[in-house]
Amino acid sequence: QVQLEESGGGLVQTGGSLRLSCAASGRFFRINDMGWYRQAPGKERELVASITKGGVTNYADSVKGRFTISRDNAKNTVYLQMNSLEPEDTAVYYCNAAILPINTAGRNYWGKGTLVTVSS
Repeated sequence: QVQLEESGGGLVQTGGSLRLSCAASGRFFRINDMGWYRQAPGKERELVASITKGGVTNYADSVKGRFTISRDNAKNTVYLQMNSLEPEDTAVYYCNAAILPINTAGRNYWGKGTLVTVSS
């Protein structure tokens, strides 16, 4: 069974930094695009950043210059380095990955989410 597990969330003051990690486990042939989404209270889930298997990245305008997405293909892990955090970044952050499992059709998988709270 393919799973994504996030870690690294927590409480930080404005201007602080956090690093999120998300590791994929299970039996699969490959992982294609990976990304981070977030959902703040009362708002829809939105894309924060994504990265292709080859390392091409894409960012939401609101996080450009502050957040950096990266991945380690050997460890099946994606990271999100978040710097200069603002209260508006407070949300549950979800990992997403397009995975081709060994015994079923490929699809997007989601982690359970990790809470990031930025205090003012």
